[in-house]
Amino acid sequence: MAAVEKINRHVEDALAKGATIVTEKPVLPEGPQYVAPLVLAGATNEMELASEETFGPVAPLFRFETEEEAVALANGTPYGLASYFYTENLKRAWRVGEALEFGMVGLNTGSVSMEIAPFGGVKQSGLGREGAQAGIEEYLELKSFHMGGLG
Repeated sequence: MAAVEKINRHVEDALAKGATIVTEKPVLPEGPQYVAPLVLAGATNEMELASEETFGPVAPLFRFETEEEAVALANGTPYGLASYFYTENLKRAWRVGEALEFGMVGLNTGSVSMEIAPFGGVKQSGLGREGAQAGIEEYLELKSFHMGGLG
């Protein structure tokens, strides 16, 4: 329930501060733990959803003019679990992907999680990785064994 309340609080705050609903809000099915998917236009940095993690089906749309402005807007949060962007330009894909300060980046996809890839964030979204080869390192004790003068 707390997660649903937080999502609804973020949406209400955004609407009160000038965001508009782009998608038609569907009728909710029975149950207190369901939140309908929502796309909000006109999102700004003054809204709670710009400075808190919203773990729910809310997609806020922020306006920007340049690639640099978009990257700065994306990185201007204390969180860094996942980010997503779309481009057909391969040079831009590498440039933006490298510049984004997130543990997982999706290029032309909404999927950034799978069992064969490390899962984890940066900044206040956590340190370290779960899963894949990188995930096991947190459970291992590494030893450095230096030798000399044996012969």
